[in-house]
Amino acid sequence: MNNLSSDSINKNTEQGQRKYQGIYGIYEINKKDEHEVRLYRISLLCCGLSFNFGLSQWILLGPNYAWIWIIPLSISTFFALNWIHIYLRSIHNILKIFCLLGSLGALIILSVINPQTLLIEISNKPIYLLPITPLFAALTGLGFKEYFCFRQVEAIGITILLPLSLSFHLLNLFNHFFSISLIYLSSILLIILALKKFGTNPANDIGDKSIFDFLENERSSSRA
Repeated sequence: MNNLSSDSINKNTEQGQRKYQGIYGIYEINKKDEHEVRLYRISLLCCGLSFNFGLSQWILLGPNYAWIWIIPLSISTFFALNWIHIYLRSIHNILKIFCLLGSLGALIILSVINPQTLLIEISNKPIYLLPITPLFAALTGLGFKEYFCFRQVEAIGITILLPLSLSFHLLNLFNHFFSISLIYLSSILLIILALKKFGTNPANDIGDKSIFDFLENERSSSRA
């Protein structure tokens, strides 16, 4: 979220902290911050793998047990949203709510439809996809954050291709094969996006902590 400029302080202290010049002052990135970034990146990778493995199993082996991958997808998406750094708390909370609503929707659908035929039913009757769409809306929010902050082209997989493909399926605008192809491509791009993040500076994912401090002070002042 924060592309560090050449005039950043970026120096190590005795505690292993790094100092940076932010918009509202100097801030420090410590081991706890870096640990949270690692958890976010691992969670994001698990999102991509769960999404891709579920689709791959459906395509290659059939739909009987492919629905199981919805569980790790929901869990990893929630954890990714828990560790992601977004300046606006309201947007952050909305994405978490979307994730919880989509996960709850998946449980409801699984309770009324035989899990073994879930994906077939969703394929034949797009209406069954609606309760799960908030989960994919949360994933789209993750992708938008990654593209907006870092301009990573792989983020278009879940920022553009995923919502487009789901919309095509819900509205029955294109054939089943075309929609699945777009969704599968988005899952591959999500994996690439997550893998590439492991080689970048953790400070980028943390963002400008001086902005977080400023916004928190503003909220505290408004409550006073």
